[in-house]
Amino acid sequence: MGRLVPAVTRALDILELFLDGDGTLSAPDIVRRLGLPRTTVHELVTTLAARRYIVPASGQPGRYRLGVRPYQLGSRYAEQLDLAAEGGQVARSVAETCDETVHVAILEDADVIYIAKVDSTQAVRMVSAAGRRLPAHCTSVGKMLLASLPEEELAARVPDGAELAAMTPDSITDPAALREALAAIRQRGLAVENRESNPDVSCVAAPVRDRTGRVVAALSISVPMIRWSEERRAGLERLAAQGAAELSERLGHRSPR
Repeated sequence: MGRLVPAVTRALDILELFLDGDGTLSAPDIVRRLGLPRTTVHELVTTLAARRYIVPASGQPGRYRLGVRPYQLGSRYAEQLDLAAEGGQVARSVAETCDETVHVAILEDADVIYIAKVDSTQAVRMVSAAGRRLPAHCTSVGKMLLASLPEEELAARVPDGAELAAMTPDSITDPAALREALAAIRQRGLAVENRESNPDVSCVAAPVRDRTGRVVAALSISVPMIRWSEERRAGLERLAAQGAAELSERLGHRSPR
Protein backbone atom coordinates (compact mmCIF):
# COMPACT_ATOMS: atom_id res chain seq x y z
CA MET A 1 0.00 0.00 0.00
CA GLY A 2 1.40 3.40 -0.99
CA ARG A 3 1.81 6.32 1.36
CA LEU A 4 -0.90 8.93 1.91
CA VAL A 5 -0.39 12.25 0.14
CA PRO A 6 -0.61 15.02 2.77
CA ALA A 7 -2.02 17.68 0.44
CA VAL A 8 -4.81 15.38 -0.76
CA THR A 9 -5.59 14.32 2.80
CA ARG A 10 -5.87 17.95 3.90
CA ALA A 11 -8.11 18.83 0.96
CA LEU A 12 -10.43 15.93 1.83
CA ASP A 13 -10.41 16.97 5.50
CA ILE A 14 -11.62 20.41 4.41
CA LEU A 15 -14.41 18.97 2.28
CA GLU A 16 -15.58 16.72 5.13
CA LEU A 17 -15.90 19.74 7.43
CA PHE A 18 -18.86 20.84 5.30
CA LEU A 19 -20.81 17.79 6.50
CA ASP A 20 -21.39 19.48 9.86
CA GLY A 21 -22.98 22.73 10.97
CA ASP A 22 -24.87 24.93 8.50
CA GLY A 23 -22.77 23.82 5.54
CA THR A 24 -20.72 26.99 5.21
CA LEU A 25 -17.14 27.69 6.31
CA SER A 26 -14.60 30.51 6.16
CA ALA A 27 -10.85 30.09 5.84
CA PRO A 28 -10.37 31.07 9.53
CA ASP A 29 -12.94 28.40 10.50
CA ILE A 30 -10.87 25.79 8.65
CA VAL A 31 -7.60 26.99 10.19
CA ARG A 32 -9.12 26.76 13.68
CA ARG A 33 -10.79 23.36 13.24
CA LEU A 34 -7.95 21.57 11.42
CA GLY A 35 -4.98 23.35 12.98
CA LEU A 36 -3.40 24.00 9.58
CA PRO A 37 -1.27 27.02 8.64
CA ARG A 38 -3.25 29.91 7.12
CA THR A 39 -1.16 29.88 3.94
CA THR A 40 -1.84 26.16 3.42
CA VAL A 41 -5.58 26.62 3.97
CA HIS A 42 -5.79 29.53 1.53
CA GLU A 43 -3.95 27.53 -1.15
CA LEU A 44 -6.21 24.51 -0.64
CA VAL A 45 -9.38 26.63 -0.62
CA THR A 46 -8.29 28.38 -3.82
CA THR A 47 -7.63 25.01 -5.50
CA LEU A 48 -10.94 23.51 -4.37
CA ALA A 49 -12.84 26.59 -5.54
CA ALA A 50 -11.08 26.52 -8.93
CA ARG A 51 -12.21 22.90 -9.39
CA ARG A 52 -15.81 23.74 -8.27
CA TYR A 53 -15.66 21.56 -5.16
CA ILE A 54 -16.52 24.64 -3.12
CA VAL A 55 -18.06 28.00 -4.11
CA PRO A 56 -18.59 31.34 -2.34
CA ALA A 57 -21.71 31.30 -0.17
CA SER A 58 -24.27 33.77 -1.48
CA GLY A 59 -24.69 36.80 0.79
CA GLN A 60 -21.95 35.62 3.16
CA PRO A 61 -18.65 37.30 2.25
CA GLY A 62 -15.58 35.17 2.95
CA ARG A 63 -17.58 31.98 3.44
CA TYR A 64 -17.86 28.93 1.21
CA ARG A 65 -20.32 26.11 0.63
CA LEU A 66 -20.02 22.86 -1.32
CA GLY A 67 -20.06 23.27 -5.08
CA VAL A 68 -21.57 21.18 -7.86
CA ARG A 69 -18.69 18.73 -8.22
CA PRO A 70 -19.32 16.76 -4.96
CA TYR A 71 -22.99 16.50 -5.98
CA GLN A 72 -22.02 15.12 -9.38
CA LEU A 73 -19.72 12.56 -7.79
CA GLY A 74 -22.39 11.57 -5.27
CA SER A 75 -25.01 11.20 -7.98
CA ARG A 76 -22.68 9.00 -9.98
CA TYR A 77 -22.04 6.86 -6.90
CA ALA A 78 -25.80 6.53 -6.28
CA GLU A 79 -26.36 5.39 -9.87
CA GLN A 80 -23.93 2.52 -9.35
CA LEU A 81 -25.35 1.33 -6.02
CA ASP A 82 -26.61 -2.23 -5.82
CA LEU A 83 -28.48 -2.86 -2.56
CA ALA A 84 -28.09 -6.64 -2.80
CA ALA A 85 -24.35 -6.42 -3.50
CA GLU A 86 -23.71 -3.82 -0.81
CA GLY A 87 -25.92 -5.75 1.61
CA GLY A 88 -24.02 -8.95 0.91
CA GLN A 89 -20.69 -7.31 1.72
CA VAL A 90 -21.95 -5.86 5.00
CA ALA A 91 -23.72 -9.12 5.92
CA ARG A 92 -20.46 -10.98 5.38
CA SER A 93 -18.63 -8.63 7.75
CA VAL A 94 -21.33 -8.99 10.42
CA ALA A 95 -21.39 -12.78 10.05
CA GLU A 96 -17.61 -12.96 10.44
CA THR A 97 -17.93 -11.07 13.71
CA CYS A 98 -20.65 -13.20 15.33
CA ASP A 99 -20.50 -16.42 13.26
CA GLU A 100 -24.27 -16.50 12.92
CA THR A 101 -26.51 -16.28 9.86
CA VAL A 102 -27.09 -12.73 8.61
CA HIS A 103 -29.83 -11.61 6.21
CA VAL A 104 -30.71 -8.40 4.41
CA ALA A 105 -34.36 -8.18 3.36
CA ILE A 106 -36.80 -5.83 1.67
CA LEU A 107 -40.57 -5.50 2.00
CA GLU A 108 -42.97 -6.43 -0.81
CA ASP A 109 -46.68 -6.16 -0.04
CA ALA A 110 -47.02 -7.92 3.35
CA ASP A 111 -44.03 -10.22 2.82
CA VAL A 112 -40.27 -9.92 3.10
CA ILE A 113 -37.84 -11.08 0.46
CA TYR A 114 -34.27 -11.92 1.46
CA ILE A 115 -31.92 -10.24 -1.01
CA ALA A 116 -28.65 -11.20 0.70
CA LYS A 117 -27.63 -13.97 3.08
CA VAL A 118 -24.38 -15.11 4.66
CA ASP A 119 -24.36 -18.40 6.56
CA SER A 120 -22.85 -19.22 9.90
CA THR A 121 -19.95 -21.66 9.78
CA GLN A 122 -21.29 -23.55 12.80
CA ALA A 123 -22.75 -27.05 12.45
CA VAL A 124 -26.13 -25.97 13.84
CA ARG A 125 -27.38 -22.96 11.91
CA MET A 126 -30.48 -21.52 10.30
CA VAL A 127 -31.40 -22.95 6.89
CA SER A 128 -32.65 -20.32 4.41
CA ALA A 129 -31.74 -18.79 1.07
CA ALA A 130 -31.53 -15.46 -0.72
CA GLY A 131 -34.74 -14.95 -2.67
CA ARG A 132 -36.88 -16.66 -0.06
CA ARG A 133 -40.22 -14.98 0.72
CA LEU A 134 -41.85 -15.05 4.18
CA PRO A 135 -44.78 -13.30 5.88
CA ALA A 136 -43.36 -10.06 7.24
CA HIS A 137 -45.20 -10.28 10.57
CA CYS A 138 -43.40 -13.55 11.42
CA THR A 139 -39.83 -12.25 11.05
CA SER A 140 -37.66 -9.66 12.76
CA VAL A 141 -36.73 -8.02 9.46
CA GLY A 142 -40.38 -7.94 8.44
CA LYS A 143 -41.58 -6.43 11.69
CA MET A 144 -38.79 -3.85 11.48
CA LEU A 145 -39.90 -2.89 7.98
CA LEU A 146 -43.60 -2.85 8.86
CA ALA A 147 -42.87 -0.66 11.89
CA SER A 148 -41.18 1.86 9.57
CA LEU A 149 -44.25 2.34 7.37
CA PRO A 150 -46.59 5.34 7.66
CA GLU A 151 -49.79 4.39 9.47
CA GLU A 152 -51.99 4.54 6.38
CA GLU A 153 -49.60 2.35 4.39
CA LEU A 154 -49.39 -0.16 7.23
CA ALA A 155 -53.20 -0.29 7.37
CA ALA A 156 -53.33 -1.00 3.65
CA ARG A 157 -50.83 -3.86 3.91
CA VAL A 158 -52.18 -5.30 7.16
CA PRO A 159 -55.89 -4.41 7.50
CA ASP A 160 -57.53 -4.68 10.91
CA GLY A 161 -59.54 -7.73 9.84
CA ALA A 162 -56.64 -9.51 8.17
CA GLU A 163 -55.98 -13.17 8.87
CA LEU A 164 -52.30 -13.41 9.71
CA ALA A 165 -50.76 -16.77 8.92
CA ALA A 166 -48.91 -18.60 11.69
CA MET A 167 -45.56 -20.23 10.93
CA THR A 168 -45.08 -21.45 14.53
CA PRO A 169 -47.18 -21.45 17.72
CA ASP A 170 -45.38 -18.22 18.70
CA SER A 171 -46.30 -16.30 15.52
CA ILE A 172 -48.41 -13.16 15.95
CA THR A 173 -51.77 -13.76 14.27
CA ASP A 174 -53.88 -10.87 15.63
CA PRO A 175 -53.50 -7.54 13.75
CA ALA A 176 -54.08 -5.59 16.98
CA ALA A 177 -51.31 -7.51 18.74
CA LEU A 178 -49.06 -6.92 15.74
CA ARG A 179 -49.68 -3.17 15.87
CA GLU A 180 -48.81 -3.16 19.56
CA ALA A 181 -45.56 -5.00 18.83
CA LEU A 182 -44.74 -2.63 15.96
CA ALA A 183 -45.26 0.40 18.20
CA ALA A 184 -42.67 -0.99 20.63
CA ILE A 185 -40.27 -1.70 17.74
CA ARG A 186 -40.76 1.82 16.40
CA GLN A 187 -39.85 3.23 19.80
CA ARG A 188 -36.74 1.06 20.23
CA GLY A 189 -35.55 1.19 16.65
CA LEU A 190 -34.83 -2.56 16.76
CA ALA A 191 -36.90 -5.71 16.27
CA VAL A 192 -36.70 -9.12 17.92
CA GLU A 193 -38.32 -12.35 16.78
CA ASN A 194 -38.64 -15.19 19.27
CA ARG A 195 -39.29 -18.45 17.39
CA GLU A 196 -42.02 -16.81 15.29
CA SER A 197 -40.88 -18.10 11.88
CA ASN A 198 -38.87 -21.11 13.02
CA PRO A 199 -39.41 -22.88 16.37
CA ASP A 200 -35.66 -23.36 16.78
CA VAL A 201 -34.45 -19.84 15.89
CA SER A 202 -34.62 -16.30 17.28
CA CYS A 203 -33.52 -13.15 15.43
CA VAL A 204 -32.75 -9.47 15.90
CA ALA A 205 -33.05 -6.83 13.17
CA ALA A 206 -32.22 -3.17 12.54
CA PRO A 207 -33.38 -0.73 9.83
CA VAL A 208 -31.38 0.22 6.73
CA ARG A 209 -31.97 3.73 5.38
CA ASP A 210 -31.20 5.38 2.07
CA ARG A 211 -29.80 8.88 1.55
CA THR A 212 -33.25 10.44 2.12
CA GLY A 213 -33.62 8.71 5.49
CA ARG A 214 -36.29 6.32 4.23
CA VAL A 215 -36.12 2.73 5.52
CA VAL A 216 -35.51 0.58 2.43
CA ALA A 217 -34.34 -2.70 3.98
CA ALA A 218 -33.50 -4.39 7.26
CA LEU A 219 -30.52 -6.44 8.43
CA SER A 220 -30.99 -9.37 10.79
CA ILE A 221 -28.91 -11.87 12.74
CA SER A 222 -30.50 -15.31 13.21
CA VAL A 223 -29.42 -17.56 16.07
CA PRO A 224 -30.42 -21.16 16.94
CA MET A 225 -32.04 -21.36 20.36
CA ILE A 226 -29.18 -23.50 21.67
CA ARG A 227 -26.93 -20.40 21.36
CA TRP A 228 -29.57 -17.79 22.25
CA SER A 229 -29.77 -15.97 25.58
CA GLU A 230 -31.00 -12.62 26.78
CA GLU A 231 -27.41 -11.65 27.59
CA ARG A 232 -26.31 -12.45 24.05
CA ARG A 233 -29.34 -10.75 22.55
CA ALA A 234 -28.13 -7.33 23.69
CA GLY A 235 -24.77 -7.79 21.96
CA LEU A 236 -26.42 -9.06 18.79
CA GLU A 237 -28.74 -6.06 18.72
CA ARG A 238 -25.74 -3.72 18.89
CA LEU A 239 -24.00 -5.64 16.11
CA ALA A 240 -27.12 -5.63 13.91
CA ALA A 241 -27.51 -1.89 14.47
CA GLN A 242 -23.86 -1.31 13.54
CA GLY A 243 -24.20 -3.41 10.39
CA ALA A 244 -27.42 -1.66 9.36
CA ALA A 245 -25.77 1.72 9.97
CA GLU A 246 -22.81 0.74 7.79
CA LEU A 247 -25.09 -0.38 4.98
CA SER A 248 -27.13 2.81 5.36
CA GLU A 249 -23.94 4.85 5.07
CA ARG A 250 -23.06 2.99 1.87
CA LEU A 251 -26.47 4.00 0.54
CA GLY A 252 -25.71 7.65 1.28
CA HIS A 253 -27.48 8.03 4.62
CA ARG A 254 -25.91 10.28 7.25
CA SER A 255 -26.81 9.54 10.86
CA PRO A 256 -27.32 12.56 13.15
CA ARG A 257 -24.19 13.31 15.14
